[in-house]
Amino acid sequence: MKIGVIGGGQLGRMLALAGTPLGMNFAFLDPAPDACAQALGEHIRADYGDQDHLRQLADEVDLVTFEFESVPAETVAFLSQFVPVYPSAEALRIARDRWFEKSMFKDLGIPTPDFADIQSQADLDAAVASIGLPAVMKTRTLGYDGKGQKVLRKPEDVVGAFAELGSVPCILEGFVPFTGEVSLVAVRARDGETRFYPLVHNRHDSGVLALSIASTDHPLQALAEDYVSRVLNKLDYVGVLAFEFFEVDGGLKANEIAPRVHNSGHWTIEGAECSQFENHLRAVSGLPLGSTAKVGESAMLNFIGVVPLVEQVMAVADCRLHHYGKAFKVGRKVGHATLRCADRATLNQQIAVVEALIAKG
Repeated sequence: MKIGVIGGGQLGRMLALAGTPLGMNFAFLDPAPDACAQALGEHIRADYGDQDHLRQLADEVDLVTFEFESVPAETVAFLSQFVPVYPSAEALRIARDRWFEKSMFKDLGIPTPDFADIQSQADLDAAVASIGLPAVMKTRTLGYDGKGQKVLRKPEDVVGAFAELGSVPCILEGFVPFTGEVSLVAVRARDGETRFYPLVHNRHDSGVLALSIASTDHPLQALAEDYVSRVLNKLDYVGVLAFEFFEVDGGLKANEIAPRVHNSGHWTIEGAECSQFENHLRAVSGLPLGSTAKVGESAMLNFIGVVPLVEQVMAVADCRLHHYGKAFKVGRKVGHATLRCADRATLNQQIAVVEALIAKG
């Protein structure tokens, strides 16, 4: 089986690493000349809206998936005329637009922060008067890893904020005084079978995920699964989906969904019976889903901008290095480490060791 992937970054690369042992081959459509997934398959260098090259991809593969939600929904809709594409164009259309996303959560009875659609500075002024400060203003599409957003803490921050974010459609969200950030990675098969990984505790630095730790018997696991199931069923979703939540007053408030394999699920490569990457491929290709059971105690730490010395990372017990083969650049995800230990105390110790290596640069 040959899988087409829209996007050739590290997520596409890790999909191919998971699929190659299953006898799968891969083709990646990505405009970047140095797309890091190209070492694992054919690289079709073209823009996401290039219909000639999209037809070429469709003619070469058995099905198509995508590795990030910045892909236009129109691209997926076009490809769907010629080859199966999972997740669907409709799922992507909703998940990539924060207004559509939050509106869906509200319709499904999933708690969210207060939010408002912002099409102008006047809209922003009115929304701030209604929702209050502090609040977070985000572009409706394309914002990730802390990009495309601004925290509004005082009235002066509101002045000119719409133009500051590019005068593009935005959403204003009330600030959430959360006690923790968690995410749930789920996988849904073509026939609707759904499996869930354990809730993950996340820590972000400057809007970028720094650390994820898989939980054990989290008291909010069942509630998170309920909320995620509502979304999966509403979208008739196929593949892996990640749902990020805020922990608030003993419950959960929705932050956002990602219609793809997710950074907070990287720990599953070594820390679960079947990784998120393999399970995504199983789901989209119609194969039986694998077990999402945790193996030991696991965590993931991102390498942002630079990967520490390889020999130092590999000298850490219980640690596995994942180097993306990307040029080092400030603010860029260039690799990660996963830890799998027998107990939580040891895991915490090893996290501290890897964090010290990251701090050294």
